[in-house]
Amino acid sequence: MAINHPWNTSSSAVQTSTHATEFARDVYSGLQSSSKVIPAKYLYDEVGSALFEAITLLPEYGLTRAEYRLLESSANEIAWNLAPVPVVAELGSGSGQKARRILEVLTSVQDDVTYFAIDVSKRSLQDCSHNLSSVRGVECHALQASYLEGLAKVQARRPDSGNLLLLFLGSSIGNFSDEEIRVFLKRVRQSLRPGDSFLLGTDLVKPAPQLLEAYDDPAGVTAAFNLNLLSRINRELDADFRLRTFRHEARWRSDKNRIEMHLVSREDQYVRVAGSNCDAVFEAGESIWTEASQKFTLEGLEEFALEAGFVPAAQWIDAEWPFAENLWLVT
Repeated sequence: MAINHPWNTSSSAVQTSTHATEFARDVYSGLQSSSKVIPAKYLYDEVGSALFEAITLLPEYGLTRAEYRLLESSANEIAWNLAPVPVVAELGSGSGQKARRILEVLTSVQDDVTYFAIDVSKRSLQDCSHNLSSVRGVECHALQASYLEGLAKVQARRPDSGNLLLLFLGSSIGNFSDEEIRVFLKRVRQSLRPGDSFLLGTDLVKPAPQLLEAYDDPAGVTAAFNLNLLSRINRELDADFRLRTFRHEARWRSDKNRIEMHLVSREDQYVRVAGSNCDAVFEAGESIWTEASQKFTLEGLEEFALEAGFVPAAQWIDAEWPFAENLWLVT
């Protein structure tokens, strides 16, 4: 089963005039499926985005700290080897804090850089613009769009000459299935020019107990993040989900090398989503699959790169929490 992601430009849900928005269509399609699923991108409304920022600070969730350590240690090498880079774009920029270090180093070896922040969250883009406003030489442009829509806008606005560095950090690519990763990377490669580069953050396979604790923390922040999706559906689509009758569950799929997040019904129940013209029946123990987070091997990453047409150029791996930053080139 595939989950729709922020890089999708259209919903695969049934198109009907009674579903006024893509959100309504995707909720309708997902809840009517024999195995219920709602695209992970809808976790990130204003509340969800704030909760995710809190998750990144949890002691059990080492991914973000590992990436910050790698960016701090590798930023000089990345910038010095790629500069001059007149344009930097970031898929899923969030608050912009991860890109900040690279932008600071780039503007220490060149006069200025144009930075395009691409995100579906308006709040995140506002935070990003504010956080990067103090970085000398950076001209920040916020693009509220899906990944590939935003990248297309960047390509239309970048100069005819000069290279681009594309950032896709945080292992967000782990939210895709294997086939979706292949399709996505090929489309990204087709959108770039010879001389461009792609910095990709990827979380690596590690022991299952460590992963399960990271995605089901004792403080319950990840559970609140997941359950907030039902609150959003209630608020925006006039639904009557009772949050206390659902629980968060993280599952490790060793056959797929991925963590899955589910919302599991505690009882037999019926839910009405008026905004999707949808009725959903749940049996006790039935779940809604809300997010997948794939973990990678080093061999698998090289295979993905070469298959998509990239040339792997460098890789940095954190020693404390297995995580890799991968620099791939377009030749």
